[in-house]
Amino acid sequence: MNRSRSDSTAINIQPESSSSRSKQAAAKGEAYQVMRVLASDPKHDHDKRAGVKKGVAVLDFILRLGATAAALGATVAMASSEQTLPFFTQFFQFSAGYDDLPTFTFFVIAMAIVSGYLVLSLPFSIVTIVRPLLVAPRLLLLIFDTLAVTLNTSAASAAAAIVYLAHNGNSDANWLAICQQFGDFCRQSSGAVVSAFVAVVIFTVLIPLSAIALRRA
Repeated sequence: MNRSRSDSTAINIQPESSSSRSKQAAAKGEAYQVMRVLASDPKHDHDKRAGVKKGVAVLDFILRLGATAAALGATVAMASSEQTLPFFTQFFQFSAGYDDLPTFTFFVIAMAIVSGYLVLSLPFSIVTIVRPLLVAPRLLLLIFDTLAVTLNTSAASAAAAIVYLAHNGNSDANWLAICQQFGDFCRQSSGAVVSAFVAVVIFTVLIPLSAIALRRA
């Protein structure tokens, strides 16, 4: 009685047949072959490279918009920086403007050129998004970005030196700190210099991006 009960509860595990094992091996082999075909397919590589380049182009366009805003802001802020003190004498009226200093005048002209270039570069950046594998637009952007960042850096650095002297003066040269009297003028010109350096930082990101995209061409 006990033996028949134990026999009825026993579970028989059938060994896996050779046909099922061969089917699994065949399925694995087919999957491996498909992966090899995709890996060696030129069209697959082409689409992958195009996707990477399109992502780089989208990032380039976004950064270029930021650089355009920063450069335009720096140009407008410096060009509109002017302050006239509320007191004057019979012969003098105390005022300060960007055109009183050749360095600030150079800053306005240089940043206006950089701003104009950035605005004109936006269509080329859009072309690299639509046609991510084109080399010519990226090469042009790389060359002119390098020239623009050189001009931007020189203008921002020269203006930063004048802003520093306006805030702190130079006792050895008997240059007085004028920002105690012309506070609004100094704040506006300082903001313009900061905005110009923001554009420089964005340029230093744009140029390596273009170089990386060209390297993957």
